[in-house]
Amino acid sequence: MSAPETAAAEQDLRYPIGHYSLPEQPLTAEERAVYIQQLMALPTELRQALDGLNGIQFDTPYRPGGWSVRQVLHHLPDSHLNSYMRFRLALTEDNPTIKPYDEAGWAELPDVAIVPPDVSLILLDALHARWVVLISQLTDEQWLRTWYHPGMQQTIRLDQALVMYAWHGRHHVAHITSLRKRMGW
Repeated sequence: MSAPETAAAEQDLRYPIGHYSLPEQPLTAEERAVYIQQLMALPTELRQALDGLNGIQFDTPYRPGGWSVRQVLHHLPDSHLNSYMRFRLALTEDNPTIKPYDEAGWAELPDVAIVPPDVSLILLDALHARWVVLISQLTDEQWLRTWYHPGMQQTIRLDQALVMYAWHGRHHVAHITSLRKRMGW
């Protein structure tokens, strides 16, 4: 493969469902319901994507230079815990500045290598159960509340964050399922 072909192939592996885009206009209640359903489904979809993998497979990167399946698994509750807290901050403060974190650094912390997958799956189950209850009760006005992300230098509405994190879950499940398909697992 030429360098541009290799770069395009790696881009596809990195973004198996494509990039997300934040909606400019507020979402309708019907549109929000679709994304809430995606958040609700994530723990089950992740379990299905991981079903039957062995230790070697858990330690296989989903792409050259990418995170292992194990790192992706543990990253999801880390990331979604941060988002859940950001939602709560935005609902109780006026446009709070959120704290970014070093995702790659977190993926390298020692617990990632030794905590059994079920621990993060249970955490994700409980987190999403609580998060979905919270966001299912929000009013149209509350969905317009915001937080400021200093790393992105952007103010994010809660309905935009919903789109981003629904995509985020599907994105990482697709990393695992596309790896399994390529490897014949």
